[in-house]
Amino acid sequence: MACGALAGAALTGAAPAAGAQRAEQLAPGVDYRDYDLDGAHGTAHAHLVTVDLSNAHVRVDLLHPDAVAARATVSQLADERGAVAGVNGDFFNISEAQHPGVEATGSAVGPEIAGGRTLKAAVPRGQRFGPALPSGATTEDVIGVGTDGTARLDRLSLTGSVTTPEGTLKLRGLNQYALPVGSIGAYTSDWGGASRARATCGTDTSRSAPCSTDTYEVTVRDGRVVGTSGSPGSGAIPAGTTVLLGREAGAGELRKLLRGEAVRVEHRTVAASGAAYTFAVGGFPVLRHGMPVPGLDDSASAVRSAVGIGGGGHRLLLLVLDGDPAYRSGLTVAELAAALRDAGATDGFDLDGGGSSTLVAREPGEGVVSVLNHPSGGAERAVANGIGVFSGS
Repeated sequence: MACGALAGAALTGAAPAAGAQRAEQLAPGVDYRDYDLDGAHGTAHAHLVTVDLSNAHVRVDLLHPDAVAARATVSQLADERGAVAGVNGDFFNISEAQHPGVEATGSAVGPEIAGGRTLKAAVPRGQRFGPALPSGATTEDVIGVGTDGTARLDRLSLTGSVTTPEGTLKLRGLNQYALPVGSIGAYTSDWGGASRARATCGTDTSRSAPCSTDTYEVTVRDGRVVGTSGSPGSGAIPAGTTVLLGREAGAGELRKLLRGEAVRVEHRTVAASGAAYTFAVGGFPVLRHGMPVPGLDDSASAVRSAVGIGGGGHRLLLLVLDGDPAYRSGLTVAELAAALRDAGATDGFDLDGGGSSTLVAREPGEGVVSVLNHPSGGAERAVANGIGVFSGS
């Protein structure tokens, strides 16, 4: 492919996707190209950024707003962090029409790790947004890069406890928009100021089930209970403070705590592989060891985003389909897996799609990123998180 200016270098007035078949190096170890793909429902147009993780000057990390319960566009997130490229990430709590009066939090479905620090854990499977999961997939599935510099597919589960004068309680949530029925979840300064009411709505199997009427909150600061409430609250949580929110049986346990009592809250995420991660984001696997995951949907076609792993875990492939009307038929999930494999991936991971699908990059010499694809909604959608590519010493 001939090198040249990036396709769709600006969202407004971008060149039609049909006229773009180019390639360019964004930075040493970071390359871009775009090309057409034949799908069962028509021609799709792909934008691909290849990242060489073996390059000592290249790294990836989570793009995210200042709060877990917040949204921003991929270009805003990339420019704030100085990323050379970025793609949208996980599915997220985008609406709450089924719960009138309850605000959508904008927070992601799955776990988040940024800069080696866990920001949140996964919601129950029945509470997720996005297409049906393939067989065997869970909301704990992530793609991440370990402290060893290797990218892999994995699962991150929450382990945590609340130690009280009466004993130890299991912690089953961390900064997430939905808690398991009967559980206790922890909310920290990472959550932000959004209402925590959504966390007590729905059930483990039904996102649209009514909100619980049996809830209780306890605020812990410096290892002591400093406040209680009979309903979920809102507002920024100061650093060093944890809000414990319980529903049903969890609420009953929290009601036993009194102001001034000593409480110790501990939590961390544990990878099924045992690896430690510098970065991780949720979604679901579509390709493992060069083979499509069983049960992938091969009928519904859409604009999609995905990330692949190649080179023994030392190469990332960020793939986003174009939302230009000429290509809006997109690909099925099964076709997406095949596209990742054809691009050189041995493992692949589906990210949020549709109006969220966005790929941005900063051309050499430019101070800000440009949107490479045409978002299907006509403009960038604010999203919960993304994958950022960084270049430099």
